[in-house]
Amino acid sequence: MFKKADLERIKVRKNLWDRETVPKSLSRMPERRNEFCTSSNIKVKRVYTPLDIENFDYMRDLGFPGEYPFTRGVYPTMYRARLWTMRQYAGFGTAEQTNKRFRYLLEHGQTGLSVAFDYPTQLGYDCDHPLALGEVGRVGVSVCTLRDMETLFDEIPLDKVTTSMTINAPATVLLAMYIAVGEKQGIPQSSLGGTVQNDILKEYIARGLYTFPPKPSMKLTTDIFEYCAEKIPRWNTISISGYHIREAGATAVQEVAFTLANGIAYVQAAVDRGLDLDNFARRLSFFFASHNDFFEEIAKFRAARRLWAKIMKERFHAKNPRSWLLRFHTQTSGVALTAQQPLNNIIRVTLQALAAVLGGTQSLHTNSFDEAWALPSELAVRIALRTQQIIAYESEVTNTIDPLGGSYYVEALTNEIEEKAMEYIQKIDDMGGAVVAIEKGYLQREIVESAYRHQKEIETKEKIVVGVNEFQIEEEIPMEILRVDPVVEKMQKEKLNEIKQQRDNAKVRSVLDELYDAAVKGENLMPYIIRAVKAYATLQEICDVLRQVYGEYKAPSIF
Repeated sequence: MFKKADLERIKVRKNLWDRETVPKSLSRMPERRNEFCTSSNIKVKRVYTPLDIENFDYMRDLGFPGEYPFTRGVYPTMYRARLWTMRQYAGFGTAEQTNKRFRYLLEHGQTGLSVAFDYPTQLGYDCDHPLALGEVGRVGVSVCTLRDMETLFDEIPLDKVTTSMTINAPATVLLAMYIAVGEKQGIPQSSLGGTVQNDILKEYIARGLYTFPPKPSMKLTTDIFEYCAEKIPRWNTISISGYHIREAGATAVQEVAFTLANGIAYVQAAVDRGLDLDNFARRLSFFFASHNDFFEEIAKFRAARRLWAKIMKERFHAKNPRSWLLRFHTQTSGVALTAQQPLNNIIRVTLQALAAVLGGTQSLHTNSFDEAWALPSELAVRIALRTQQIIAYESEVTNTIDPLGGSYYVEALTNEIEEKAMEYIQKIDDMGGAVVAIEKGYLQREIVESAYRHQKEIETKEKIVVGVNEFQIEEEIPMEILRVDPVVEKMQKEKLNEIKQQRDNAKVRSVLDELYDAAVKGENLMPYIIRAVKAYATLQEICDVLRQVYGEYKAPSIF
C-alpha cells in the first residue's frame, strides 16, 4: 500500500523525532506512565505511522463494506440505509410486569425486544422447586409454562417485532413456547424473527447456568439449528456470546478468541450432524461486550468480523458469502458500572455504545445507570435508550461507514488483536477444540487469571476507576430503586398450581413419555417439545425428562 521509498523517508524522520523532539519534551513534561497498554496488555506506542502497517494490503485487509473480509462492516451501506436495532434487555418479576415494561419500551422507540429470564427458568426449574426459593423473578421474568409466555407477549404482535431470548440450557423449551404463542396469534413459524441465545459452551466457561453435560447440550443446540433451517428461516439459531466471557474477566483478545473457538465448535457439530453448512451458517449470530478502552473495542469488533470471515471461508469452505458474515449484538459493560457515583455510568455507557456503533454492531443494548444497585428503573431505562437515539440521530457518526478505517492506530490494533486471538484459537485446536478445552478447565483458568490481574491493577491504582479508587466523594444515592416484591413468588406458584389443575394431565404424561423415547433414540427433540408445551407441560417437567436421559453436569475444579 505504501511505496518503499516513502516508508524509508518516514522511518528516517521518525527516528529523528524519537532522538531529538521527544527527549526535549520529556525533559520538560514527563509522561504519566512508563508504559501504556490496552486492557489486553497490548502495548500502545506514542504515535502510529504507516510503518506500523507497512505490510497492509487494502483489498486483503480492509476492502469495502459488505465484501470479504468484511472488516469495514457486513452490509454495503450500513447505517446510511438502516440503523442498528435498539434492543433493550428487560425482564423481571411476573410475565404481566415484564409485558408492561416491553410495551413501555416499544412506545418510547425501541425497535426490538430482548428477554431476561430469572435464574430458575434459565436452569430449567419451575417456580415451586426448592432451588427456586428467593430467586423467582429476581434477575429476569419467571416463565414456567406456555401461559406465562402468552402473557409475556400479550398485545405484542410477533410478526411486527424481533425478539432475542437470553436462554441456553432450556433454549429448546423457551423457543417452543415462543413458536406456540406465535401460532396462537395466527402467525406462521416462517414469519417469526429473532434470536435464541442457545450458547451453552459459554455457560461452562464463564456464567455457570448449565444443566446437562456438554455433549448432549451440543446435541440440543444443533436440534435448534436443524429445526429452524427448515421451519423458521428468519430465526437466528444461536447468539455465540463473548459478552459473559468478557464480563467474567476476559480481555478483549480472549473475548474474540474464546467466542470464535466456541463458534467453530458449533459449526463443526452441525456439519458432523449432516446439516448443510450454507443453509444454517447464515443464521448464526454473535454477542459481544463493549468496555471502556474505546479504540481497542472498535478494533476488537473489526478483528472479530475479519477473522470469522476467514474461518468460514478458508477452514469450513462455506460457499455462500452470507455464511462468512459475523453479525453481532452488543451490550455495554455491566461490570464497568459502579455503585459509587452512579450517574457517572451514563458517560461510561455512552462511550461504550459509541465504540459499538463505530465498530459496526447490528443491534445494541445500553445498560442503565442504576444497574449496579438494582434492576433498572423506568427513568434509567429511558436514559439508556435515549443514549442510543442521540448517537443515532444527533451525532452524525452514522453518515459514513467505518470512519476510523485507515487510522494507523486502529488498523495496527485490529491486526494485533486478530493475530493474538488466532494464537489462542490454535492452542484450543491443539487441545481438541473448545469442548475439550472447557473440560480441562483451560478457558476458565485463563479468564480467572485475567480477572485477577485487572482487579490488582485497580487496587494498586494502575487503573483509575472514577469514584472508586480516585475522585471519591461522600454521597447519598438520590434515586429510585426497583425492587421485586416477594409476593411475586407466591403469585407464580399459585398460577402454576392452577395450570396443573386445569390442563389435561393424561395428555401431559403422554407427550412427556414421547419426549423421553425420542431423547433416548437421539431424534431431533424440537417437535416433541413443541407438543409438550402446547399441552401446558411445565418447563421443569420437560427438563426433568431430559435430565433422566442426559444426566446433569458437574463442573471440574480448575485449580
